[in-house]
Amino acid sequence: MQNISSLLKIIVCFSSFLLLKSTISAQNISENEIIMAEKMYDLHFTDAKRDSMVNQLNANLKFYQYLHGYNLPNNVPLPNWFDPVLPAMTFNTKQQPINWNIPSGVAMPADTNQLAFYSIAQLSSLLKYHLITSVQLSRFFINRLKKYGDTLHCVISLTEQIAMEQAKRADAAFAKGIFKSPLQGIPYGLKDLFSVKGTRTTYGTPPFKDQVIDEDAFVYQQLEKAGAVLIAKLSMGELAMDDIWFGGQTKNPWNLQQGSNGSSAGSASATVAGLLPFAIGTETYGSIVAPSAVCGATGLRPTFGRIARTGGMNLAWTSDRIGPICRNAEDAAMVFASIHGSDVHDRASRTMPFNYKGNIDLKNLKVAYAKNYIDTLPDNSPEKAVIKTLKDAGVKVMVFDFPSNLHTNDLLTTIWAAESAAAFDPLTRSGKDSQMVQQWQSRYPNFFRTARFIPAVEYLTVCRLRYMVMQEAFPLLSQYDIIIVPSMSEEPMALTCLTGNPCITLPAGIAAGGSAPPSITFIGGKLYSEAIIAAFAKKFQELTHYEQQHPPMFTK
Repeated sequence: MQNISSLLKIIVCFSSFLLLKSTISAQNISENEIIMAEKMYDLHFTDAKRDSMVNQLNANLKFYQYLHGYNLPNNVPLPNWFDPVLPAMTFNTKQQPINWNIPSGVAMPADTNQLAFYSIAQLSSLLKYHLITSVQLSRFFINRLKKYGDTLHCVISLTEQIAMEQAKRADAAFAKGIFKSPLQGIPYGLKDLFSVKGTRTTYGTPPFKDQVIDEDAFVYQQLEKAGAVLIAKLSMGELAMDDIWFGGQTKNPWNLQQGSNGSSAGSASATVAGLLPFAIGTETYGSIVAPSAVCGATGLRPTFGRIARTGGMNLAWTSDRIGPICRNAEDAAMVFASIHGSDVHDRASRTMPFNYKGNIDLKNLKVAYAKNYIDTLPDNSPEKAVIKTLKDAGVKVMVFDFPSNLHTNDLLTTIWAAESAAAFDPLTRSGKDSQMVQQWQSRYPNFFRTARFIPAVEYLTVCRLRYMVMQEAFPLLSQYDIIIVPSMSEEPMALTCLTGNPCITLPAGIAAGGSAPPSITFIGGKLYSEAIIAAFAKKFQELTHYEQQHPPMFTK
């Protein structure tokens, strides 16, 4: 009956539109206005062709006005979902058991403050062997968020009631000998674009500051099943851009005079400062990579579609993805193991195995570095030091010219602009975008307005060109298990956002001069290779221990 009712509504609406179209008498769009519009779209028509167009353009205008009456909410899906898998690709589809190394000899520190920088495995051991309770651990991190949250401008809201309920359930499970996952009883934070019943989901911007969505996001549900404890909703740049939100600019814990970059600003800043053991971020174009690089976190940006986005803010349907931001690679693997998967609502999501083994043999991997991005750097650059470290460990590092002439930045930003403008079209047309904090030309209010003038034809052309880029990049990237690139290099970041390839960003040197440690990014040459890149990153961290550096202000 529900389907029949919906069909009847569609028929009535379409009939109304046809009636509306048939009653058009006055022309609202003139031939002179067509001439002016042609300049924006690199077009030129004859007078006769313009005369032929007028009636249809006016009919279109009426239909647009009809469409605007819907004011579609952000959670209405796009049925044309993106799939990064090309016909020639093949994958292992069998999930193997993962044997996590939870040590048995971890002791409580003499100074409780040191718990702030314990790894997930260490905290999990303390909980498993009853040296601390989840309630106590959650209280410890909530108190750190209260102490330092305003300093970093990284917390939008604490979720103390939810935290205590979940922590008590975790403690009850431990008392019965139940161990669901390494995340059981571990506190964490969510970027504040994920809905959780009974909490605000602000998107970091005044127009949505009081928004409450009666839904639990998929990633939150996955973490709840794993036994993790939500203690905070964390700051994000407005509508997932940059690090500025209605509470200020999220700060870099290594240098409070600098921002944390974004848009997963609070997730990176709070994790690196030891305000919580891990956090969840999202990326459309650099929003996990950039704050992880700038703050010295270990951020895993998975393959597109690896984690269902249901219950998360939609920005660009064909590019948005979710990933963990942690302090080391094995922590990221532990979190990812619990959150990856698909659901029936996010049709772009796909469940694929994550066969992580932390004892991977580096010498059996095909590793290359992006020659055109690294060879021109100074001899003492962190990137070249990373390559030397790997070679000294017996890794055969090959040379690779990363594709750099495919206009990937222009393709990606066009897709991002068109889709985000559609996702927030009601905000733009309502005029409430004037309430947003960031009003300069390069930020979302103007970004959305100008994107309204991207023609549908050009958007679809760009999507088709994206497919051609994917076809060209696949044989080049898939030769290697790991491709080493500078973290903030634009072309590798943009290309892998278009192709859907995963990457992990992590510290690559010693912090100096009041700055965070330098960073490096390891790209997975193949889709769904998170297990390989996480294990590779773990081995690198065992060789260097750069991830064990912490910002001095927050170690007390």
